[in-house]
Amino acid sequence: MNAKRKRPDTVSDSVTEQERIVHEVIRSKQDMGISQQDMKREINLHSNLIAKCIKSLVSKNLIKEVKNIHSRRQKHYMSAEFEPSNEITGGAWYVEGSLDKEYINVLKEQCWRKIYGLKVATLEGIVDAIKRSNVSQIELSKQQVEEIVKALVLDNEVMEVRSTGMGEFASIPVGKACYKCAGKRGYGGEPKLGALASVPCGVCPQISRCTPDGIISPITCEYYKKWLEF
Repeated sequence: MNAKRKRPDTVSDSVTEQERIVHEVIRSKQDMGISQQDMKREINLHSNLIAKCIKSLVSKNLIKEVKNIHSRRQKHYMSAEFEPSNEITGGAWYVEGSLDKEYINVLKEQCWRKIYGLKVATLEGIVDAIKRSNVSQIELSKQQVEEIVKALVLDNEVMEVRSTGMGEFASIPVGKACYKCAGKRGYGGEPKLGALASVPCGVCPQISRCTPDGIISPITCEYYKKWLEF
């Protein structure tokens, strides 16, 4: 998807030289945008003047404020012709910078049901089943479905196993990762273990987005709190 909109008309003569400088710096960051704090480090202007330029540029619809899930306390700006990247918005799991827990829970339930129905499921099989079910109004990527499945693993509702190529794994290549429902009605199989298997961070699909002051943070992580209390 192209994150860039049609480029706006040439900046009008009413824009001051300082506003032009600020706008060019913001525009150079494209779909990643830039925080007001970072602007101060890149522009040789007084912070009050930068703030005044930002306010004016917003009023002229040349820039816009966007939500950045990694820096909730800082204002983040982007040139009006760009749409923010998934890296700063959180992608499909966020709405206006807030985690869409209801949507995620619906997808988790559907993924669990697909895995339970298939007995043993590969990621590709789960993706195909979800697409055919039309549970989501938008088409989910393989990576997004994997994030949901990994969340089920963190919840101990599903376990990741490796195919042996025999019995229930007969149709799955030897060694390929696949998933089974956990619990008393599970179907056996040896879960994949690793050095970080007991620590939720080791299998968390959002680890690259986890920051101390972000929406995804060890301070607010329910899985990490449960692990510490275990």
